Parts: sequence; C-alpha cells; structure tokens
Amino acid sequence: MNDLNNLIERATEMKENGMHLGQIADELNLSRETITWLLMHAEKKEGLRAPTDMSIDWRSIGESSYRMRCIADAVADMIVDGVGDRAEIDVVVGIAVSGIPLASIVATELGARLAIFHPNKQLFGTENADATGIFSHNFADVSDAECVIVDDVITTGGTLKETIRELTAIGAKPAAIAVLVDKRGDGAIEGVPVYSLLRTLWVG
Repeated sequence: MNDLNNLIERATEMKENGMHLGQIADELNLSRETITWLLMHAEKKEGLRAPTDMSIDWRSIGESSYRMRCIADAVADMIVDGVGDRAEIDVVVGIAVSGIPLASIVATELGARLAIFHPNKQLFGTENADATGIFSHNFADVSDAECVIVDDVITTGGTLKETIRELTAIGAKPAAIAVLVDKRGDGAIEGVPVYSLLRTLWVG
C-alpha cells in the first residue's frame, strides 16, 4: 500500500469512528483542506484539486517515552536559547491533543507550570470565527502569565493564532511558540517568535 492510500484509509477510518474534520487533521498533521480532499478521493468524487501539503508522521518519537523525553529536552533548550532574558516563563501552554505530552516534559525542564488549551477545531471540527477554544480548568491558570506555547506541528498556523488571541484576551503574554516541525516556515505568528526543531522549505 502506498503512503497516499494509507492516509486515505486512516482518514476514512477516523471519520467512520466519529472523529470530525478538525480532529482528523490534528491527528494526521495535515490541513483540513487536505483531509477534505483525502475523504473525497476515498469516495471517488472529482472536482477538488489536490492541495499542497506535507504529512508529518512523528510516531517513532511519540511511541517512546525515552525519545519523547530527549526531544522535549531539545525543545526546552531551544526555548531557553531563543527567549533568553526577554521573559521569565511562568507557564507552558500545551495544545490539545498532540502538544500535551511534549508540553508536560518541557514545563518540567523549564520549572514552569502546565496549562492546556483545547482549540475550537477539537471542539467543533471546523474553524468557526464565533467559536473559541477553552483552557482546561484542571491545569494551571495562565491569566497574566508569561508563557510559551508548545505544539507538535504547525500546518496553517490557525490553531496558534487562536491560542494567542485567547491568551492575550486574559492578559497572558506569549513569549514564544515551540514546535517539532514548522510547515509554514515563518519566523513568527501574530508577532510571537516561532522556534522549531525542523522547518520545511518548499523549493520551486
């Protein structure tokens, strides 16, 4: 089975199991546009041009707590190096779902508290301008705190824009965004610097 067919099968199975578009996109580290195309391709529908996207599969890291710890140490080091004396990090904000395990270890390394943000794509399945994500009440309060946002992959940047908007609305000060892979390749989102272990560069 080729990789495209594998992605189509995985997306179709997730949809059949009740996951909505935003959750599938998050799980496969692809844009919602790409997931829509995969599902239409599975149903043999025509008329939607294939999007330009890149699948990031970091399961070889995620399935091993040891590897996750090593990668999180590198992410924490990258944050310290990037932020320097600009901010005293009080809270690490993990983005649900895949950013949470990474953020948890990074928070430990930085001696910071841990907060969790559930973006609206996890709650509603689509980008909805009227809907907002929520901060989990089971974790640290991020109000008025200096914070770092941690996620696994940046695809379009929409989730991080939403997170920054919600953080600033409660007086928090995002000092940096840290991810494993940045598919956008931009140095900042909404003025917040992005630090990534890997950054893609489209050629041609």
